[in-house]
Amino acid sequence: MSPPSETDQRWDSATYDDAHSFVYEYGEDVVDLLDPQPGERILDLGCGTGHLTQQISDAGATAVGMDRSAEMVDSARENYPDCEFICADAHEFTVDSPFDAIFSNAALHWMTDQDAVLESVVDALGPGGRFVAELGGHGNIEAIVSATHAELAERGYETPMPWYFPTIGEYATKLESHGFEVQYATLFDRPTDLDGERGLATWMEGFGDSLLASLSADVQQSVIEGVENRLRNEFFTDGSWTADYRRLRIVARLVDD
Repeated sequence: MSPPSETDQRWDSATYDDAHSFVYEYGEDVVDLLDPQPGERILDLGCGTGHLTQQISDAGATAVGMDRSAEMVDSARENYPDCEFICADAHEFTVDSPFDAIFSNAALHWMTDQDAVLESVVDALGPGGRFVAELGGHGNIEAIVSATHAELAERGYETPMPWYFPTIGEYATKLESHGFEVQYATLFDRPTDLDGERGLATWMEGFGDSLLASLSADVQQSVIEGVENRLRNEFFTDGSWTADYRRLRIVARLVDD
C-alpha cells in the first residue's frame, strides 16, 4: 500500500486558540527567557495567532510576528491590530532592517531544513543579536509517535516522521556552525494536559496532518482509536489525556566577527 504523503500541516486558527491554547500559554515562560527590553526590535518567528507577539510588545519592544500560515496571520492581525504581522516562510525570509532578537515558540520543529532557517535568522539579526527559542526536543511525544507508527504499519503504510526533535548537542552544534554562541540550553520533560476524553483525538486532528491527511476519514478515525487504545492505560487518567512532551530551550547570541 502506498504510504501517506508528507503534506504541509494545515492550521485552523480558531481551533488552535481554543483546543490548543496550551501552546502559547506555556510559551509565556519563553518570553520571560527572552527578556524583551523597551526599544528593541524583536521578530516572533512562527507567531501563530499572535498572542506572544503581543506579550513581547507589551514589554515595550517593537514586535513583528511572522508565520507561514496566511490564516494564522489574518487571525493575528485581527486579534492585535497594533502589532505588525507578515506572512513568510522561515526557510527563506528577508527583512528590511535587522532585529535585536529573534524569538520562536513551538515552531522550529515543524521546519524541515534547519540550516536554511538559521541562515535566514542570521541574516535578519544585527551584530550580537540573540536567538531565543523553545521547540520539541529529543524524545518529544515519543509515545504518541510510536503508537501512531504502529497503527499505520498494521494497515500497510510506511511511517513518515514530520517533526525535528533534536538533542541539546545536535542543536547546539548546528547553532555554532551558523556563528552563534550558545549561552543556555536545557532539555526537560513537560507532560502536557490534553483536556477531556477527546483530548488526544483533538491533538492528533490538529497536529497530525503530515501523518494522517492523505488517509480517508474512516481510516484516520480507526488509526486515532487504535492510538488511544495503545496509550490509554498510561496516559489517560481522571477523564483526561496527557501528552509526553519534552522541550528544548535555547538562548544563543551571534558572535561578532
